[in-house]
Amino acid sequence: MLPTTTARVAQHTAKHVNDRIQERIEASVAYFADHPEDIDDRLDELDREWDIERTLEANAAGISLVGLGLATFVDRRFIALPALVAGFLLQHAVQGWCPPLPVFRRLGVRTASEIEEEKVALRRIRGDL
Repeated sequence: MLPTTTARVAQHTAKHVNDRIQERIEASVAYFADHPEDIDDRLDELDREWDIERTLEANAAGISLVGLGLATFVDRRFIALPALVAGFLLQHAVQGWCPPLPVFRRLGVRTASEIEEEKVALRRIRGDL
């Protein structure tokens, strides 16, 4: 059975990494509960934050373009690089995991739902919800 869209990345992320991301959300919400005058700026930051999907897409596109350039100008066997990246991107779409995922998650790149969780909590503090 395939994991749900909202749960698939978290299911393929180490528990301590998920916990650290959750702690970061809770710390942010706690800070802004004491500093509600800064919530608007934080919400703007969250609107600009790249989620894991966007990060992986940009990473895959960049590596694919490098591979195509190398295949064109250096050695045609480099065409395997974009093919490999496409396979990993498909694997991520289906299963929610690909080789760069653990690295990006350890760097703190969040899912769209994790970003939205913080936004909703901040809007509640502000009184919007």
